[in-house]
Amino acid sequence: MVCREDGASPFFLSGDHAGNAVPRALSSLGLPQAELDRHIGIDIGVALLGRMLSDRLDATFVWQPYSRLVIDCNRFKGQPDSIPERSDGTVVPGNLALSDVDRAARHGAIFDPYHQGFGAALDRRAHAGRPSVLVALHSFTPHHGDYPQARPWEISVLYNRDARLARPLIRHLRGEDGLTVGENEPYVVSDELDYGIPVHGEARGILSVELEIRQDTLGDAAACRLWAERLARVLPASLQEVAETETTKTRKAGA
Repeated sequence: MVCREDGASPFFLSGDHAGNAVPRALSSLGLPQAELDRHIGIDIGVALLGRMLSDRLDATFVWQPYSRLVIDCNRFKGQPDSIPERSDGTVVPGNLALSDVDRAARHGAIFDPYHQGFGAALDRRAHAGRPSVLVALHSFTPHHGDYPQARPWEISVLYNRDARLARPLIRHLRGEDGLTVGENEPYVVSDELDYGIPVHGEARGILSVELEIRQDTLGDAAACRLWAERLARVLPASLQEVAETETTKTRKAGA
């Protein structure tokens, strides 16, 4: 799914886990809808937040409508949690004992078209001489079965090798009233665990960052609107800092 394909902003938003649809042929993976509606099936709030932020920034938003339980579009093929048999204590019957043919079919039907479209959109912008800044939108639970302690961050900024945008973004977010801001919490981005940032961001040499927002702060449209308004302030301000830093470095190099 794509919103504002021709958006004028340099920001390019993605939502790898924004949907919870399941192809009819997979019979809901043998799960009740309540399981698909919780965090194991979807990054709660991301689809609405992404659309709202896309509108405010005039930014392209590319998002996956299918559930991460069908296939995780932020994992490389063959990773154990690419098509999970169990997630946060829930057994996924439709993912048990899949053959290589079954796995390949899901990649071909869902993963490959999503990432081909994602990459093609970024390539078209590059060929047109348009800059792109990748912002991957995700959400996380206040608690997790493997981590019983409460997660205190309302938002966390994640990055891999390239922290150029992450550093000023963390500062701007920490300047917002009432926010506890994490850095590479409760997850980290890595070549081994993630697909979107390493492949679509770093491999292209474009600025990129992942935002993880706690799901209990994205519970309804009003909450998503507050986040969209906040991010529409801090993202451009952070990007401006990056531009100013790069300009200063260029001048010093030429002096």
